[in-house]
Amino acid sequence: MNYAKHIFSKSTFLYFLQCPKRLFLHKFKGELRNPEDEAQQSIFSSGTNVGLLAQGLFPGGINAEPPDAFSYHLSVAKTQQLIKEGAEVIYEACFNYDGVLCAIDILVKEKNLWYAFEVKGTTTVKQPHKIDASLQYFVLTNSGIQLEDIFIVHLNNQYVRRGEINVQELFTKQSIHEQVKEQQEFIETKIVELKKVVAYKIEPIVEVGKHCEKPYPCDFTGFCWKNVNEEETKSEREEYINKEYLNEFFSELQYPLFYFDLETVNPAIPEFNFSRPYQQIPFQYSLHIQRNKDSELEQKEFLGDGLTDPREVLVKELLASLGNEGSIIVWNQTFEISRLKELARDFPIYEKQIYDVLERVVDIMIVFRKKMFYHPDFNESYSIKKVLPVLVPELSYSDLSIQDGGSASLIYSELKNQTEEIQIEQRKNLLEYCKLDTLAMVKILEKINFT
Repeated sequence: MNYAKHIFSKSTFLYFLQCPKRLFLHKFKGELRNPEDEAQQSIFSSGTNVGLLAQGLFPGGINAEPPDAFSYHLSVAKTQQLIKEGAEVIYEACFNYDGVLCAIDILVKEKNLWYAFEVKGTTTVKQPHKIDASLQYFVLTNSGIQLEDIFIVHLNNQYVRRGEINVQELFTKQSIHEQVKEQQEFIETKIVELKKVVAYKIEPIVEVGKHCEKPYPCDFTGFCWKNVNEEETKSEREEYINKEYLNEFFSELQYPLFYFDLETVNPAIPEFNFSRPYQQIPFQYSLHIQRNKDSELEQKEFLGDGLTDPREVLVKELLASLGNEGSIIVWNQTFEISRLKELARDFPIYEKQIYDVLERVVDIMIVFRKKMFYHPDFNESYSIKKVLPVLVPELSYSDLSIQDGGSASLIYSELKNQTEEIQIEQRKNLLEYCKLDTLAMVKILEKINFT
């Protein structure tokens, strides 16, 4: 058996399928990689946690993973030794066939038949999952493992946590054996093509395009897109203002005005009772309140502790602050309304109050989405992060430690693992970020109000 180091792995094979240039840059010009994305790293960490939990589907297995990322040949050797010794459940079983390395999350032997289980932190089986499983099947079967079946194990989005996690209910196992067998000729052909790219060491010529983001964002976009003229993507239209539409929009607003923004976290593995995989859990809100046209702004806010379920306390305080009258102004009502409906579902004692609130929601984003107020510097976007610096340049997210919702979610999810000193600082940063979201809406409305 060959325990030599591999030429490429499953991940580099998928890079090649997405874009040969991505594979080349990964292998030979790694220094050109984009700076590390904390949010993306959080996704990878979440996937690792899902994989460890899924081992509970087949308890008592032996882990064959290598001691470090440079020693997979040791993992291959350990896997072969475990098979020889009659192990029936192996975690991270690793194989190397003709320089192609891959590991399978869980390899199970039942009645002398082998079954492979690849764990994904998604709620469905996606096409890229079938492709990488096809490569795994190719390597395992050519390494002498005759697979009776191969499965994708993914999260069950209908699972609702009640007490301790029920691993058998949390996951769904889906056989993709037939689809994988159909891909074997394709896999073998692509392996030959990939090896040529690696052997010749000549950078492939590939134009930038949609493939830079699909099926996964490439980590060399900064390099490949650096010479793309940004001006070519901008609209040449002139500023446009539909004052009749804006006047009607403002005429329908009723005081007091509540400028409202929610922040959420969506853990893959549900952390709280009555929550599902990847459910958006509201943990923070900001309200700027304008009682009448001439009154000073008030601000109210809520932020969970990062340890306990924040939802019921959040909804109680929010409903008390919103009262029974006045327009509730949001940016992208689809998001806020969906989260409020979920709170009504999970905490039915507040259902009527929440649905009364929903009737008062007004979406300011629609003004910009419909281009009733348009400026070419929006760059064809109606995101508040694009609109604010054009209309209210004195306000800026760039001055904050947290500048987007994804970072806010990540920081909140990590609060429980931080020291008290860092927790205090990060809570302050979270409050400042959410507060700017609602203040931004106030100032934007002031700029477009011509009544």
